[in-house]
Order: sequence, then C-alpha cells, then structure tokens
Amino acid sequence: MKKKYFLVIEYEGTAYHGWQVQQNAITIQEILEKVVSQITDAATSIVSSGRTDAGVHAAAMSAHFVTASKMKPAEFRLGMNSLLPHDITIKEVREVSMSFHAQASATRKLYRYTILNRDYPSALNFRRAWFIPHKLDFAAMRRAAKYLQGEHDFTSFRAGNCNAKSPVRIMYRVAIFRRDGFLQFEFEGNGFLKYMVRNFVGTLVYVGRKKIPARQVKTILESRNRREAGPTAPPEGLCLIRVEY
Repeated sequence: MKKKYFLVIEYEGTAYHGWQVQQNAITIQEILEKVVSQITDAATSIVSSGRTDAGVHAAAMSAHFVTASKMKPAEFRLGMNSLLPHDITIKEVREVSMSFHAQASATRKLYRYTILNRDYPSALNFRRAWFIPHKLDFAAMRRAAKYLQGEHDFTSFRAGNCNAKSPVRIMYRVAIFRRDGFLQFEFEGNGFLKYMVRNFVGTLVYVGRKKIPARQVKTILESRNRREAGPTAPPEGLCLIRVEY
C-alpha cells in the first residue's frame, strides 16, 4: 500500500542551479530524488511547493513523495540526511493524506531577502547576502514597499520568460528591517512569479539609492511593464523562509 510523505527541506543553494531538475546542471530536486530512490530501491519523484532559482536558499522548502516503502518518517529522515551533502538537510518527515499536494495545497509563502549595507564585505555572509557599500535611504524604501502590498497585477516585476498563467498575486505583508549593518526585506504572499522578489528588491534598492522616488513604485506597478522597474537583485540574498497550508 502506497503512502505519501511530507518533507521540510533546508538548503544552501550556492552550488545548485535551483530546485527543478535540468539536463546539464545539478539541482536540489535531482539530488533528493536520487537519495530517496536509493533508500526505497524504486524510482521516486519529489514534488515541491514551488521552484527556487539558481543560487537561492531555503530555510523550509516543502515537498512530498509517494512510496510503497514501509519505512517510518524518522527512518526516512535519518536515512536521507546520512546520504545528502552537507548543504541539503531534511528537517522534517511526516505522513500526510493522499489528497495533500505540496504545491496545490499551499496557501501562502514567506521569502526573505538580505542585503549587507556597510562599507566593507563579510567573509561569512557573502553567500547569503547582497553586499551594497553605498548609503541607502531606508525610510524611502519603506515608503515605496507599501505600494507592493495588496492584490495587484505584478507584470512589472515578473521575468520575461515567466510561464505563470496569471500575473495577479496577493502580497499580505511587505516589510523592511535594519539591524547591525543588514537590511532584511520580507515578502509574504499567496504566490510568487519568476524573479518577482528579486525584482522587488532591485527596484527598492533603486529607491534607496535615490535613482527613483518612492512614489514611482506605484507608477511602475500600474504600468504593467517590466522595463519600467529596477534590475533583478542577485540570487544569494534570497531565502524561502516558510510555506503555509
């Protein structure tokens, strides 16, 4: 009798070309499927709550797989962690109903983007933060971020090759925090388009550097034109924090 298992996965994404399996690149999904298939001695597919781009990290990516194995959740976690590389960890394994779906059942996600904003870099954080030595107008970025909250057509902030059927998403919360030389941007929504968070951050950094006024973010949003927004922020500062169901 087959069962469905839910996974919570933590990974440092620097060495990988994102989540989804690709022909000529190593990905998180590929590594996990090989490990589970080895443990169960059967080809096993893993379905995630979504994709992360190359170089992006996750504190709690969620996923599921179906197997006929009689192993218990604790045995799966122990076995997977013993075979996975050190930059991928299984935090949780539990049995769920066969009707559960890691992507379709998700109701909201939280992403965090980190910027190191001081006049010297960090040897310990260069893989986890975008280093910007220039002064940023924190208050202006906070004002601009408010325009991104709510339900909108986010065409101006989606990648040109994004294949989502609709550009409309709901941002329940957009917040920026400052502490010890770091800026952290948090975006909590019901779903995200390709490069959406990184395009948000790139645009807000333009505001912080006074290349555009805070109120222009509203105009950019309403234009539904990607060329009006700022550049795409680099991947290393982005981390998926949690997925809710």
